[in-house]
Amino acid sequence: MNHPEPSPEERDRLLGEAVALRSRPDESAKEEARVRLVALAGRLPADAEVAYQTAWAHDVLGREAEAVPYYERALAATDTGTGLGEEDRRGALLGLGSTYRTLGRHEDAAALLGAAVEEFPEDGALRAFLAMALYNTGRHHAATRLLLTLLAATSEDPSVRAYRAAIEHYAEDLDAIEGTG
Repeated sequence: MNHPEPSPEERDRLLGEAVALRSRPDESAKEEARVRLVALAGRLPADAEVAYQTAWAHDVLGREAEAVPYYERALAATDTGTGLGEEDRRGALLGLGSTYRTLGRHEDAAALLGAAVEEFPEDGALRAFLAMALYNTGRHHAATRLLLTLLAATSEDPSVRAYRAAIEHYAEDLDAIEGTG
């Protein structure tokens, strides 16, 4: 049965109810949220926020392959200027990149997450997920360099902070040997 597009108030109510269900710890509530969000996404195919929340509902249930088209739809709408706010865009980029990686689409993950890091360079979670994707593509030096730089910049551990400059220096060239040549 084809339902008409909901009013903005109804859309917000339906979305809020589904997101609340997805946040509950029981799997049956998460599945009910997924079903409701799929239905709402069918009624609002151009709504980036609904697509993002639908993708997320699939991810929390381990249904990554089914999440991909919703993430892609949310980001495509955002790219046209009709979509997600900054925080949700970050979340969608991380979610899709992580999902690509989980599905073995490592090059897609590295490309998407690399662009996301360029867009949001201060986001440590994006950099950490990019490092995992780089590792999966065989770019171990780049992954390690990224993680070491992130560690040096964000660690509250006093022993790491004491060696911050050295960690940052060596992260640039992990194969360097001092005092040769």
